Amino acid sequence: MEIINTFLLTFIPLFVALDAPGILPIYISLTEGIPEKKKKGIARQSVITAFFVTISFLFLGNLFFTILGIALEDFMIAGGILLLILSISEILRVKEKEFALSETLGVVPIGTPLLAGPATLTTSIILAGTYGYSIVIFSLFLSLLIAWIMIEKAQSLVRIFGIHGIKAFAKVMALLLSAIAINLIKRGLLKILI
Repeated sequence: MEIINTFLLTFIPLFVALDAPGILPIYISLTEGIPEKKKKGIARQSVITAFFVTISFLFLGNLFFTILGIALEDFMIAGGILLLILSISEILRVKEKEFALSETLGVVPIGTPLLAGPATLTTSIILAGTYGYSIVIFSLFLSLLIAWIMIEKAQSLVRIFGIHGIKAFAKVMALLLSAIAINLIKRGLLKILI
């Protein structure tokens, strides 16, 4: 029961931070007119990029924190504030982000900064400091696997839920991310004060 609870405490924040539903409208507009086979390659490339960027940050980030003398609770507060700002900007965003079309579309902007953006990187390093690396890496892998399926099936999902339904779901996820951010700030402050 404890392992399931820990898994959910790492999986849910990471899945929310990745915001796969939120990037579907952007992905669809960026890949419009691209052959289906190439779209699948872009989806795969984006998920692989997001995984390696996040894993690299997870391990190198802690090294930098040690060198700079930054404690986990400091990062929890700073990361929580950043996540709160990102989630609020996502909730209030009315215009789509604009990106130029390139050959490395799966790497930039889809892999990073859309999937492996500040929210994902901050969440992963805080969770690893709290629950350990192995469960966070597993949760990240599973979250990205679901994100990959969603990106590959983007057109079908939009047909089922509609573009406004997808956007509404993304806003709800952003609201959930803001609640996670407040929790991180609160826990960081408690660690400092106690």
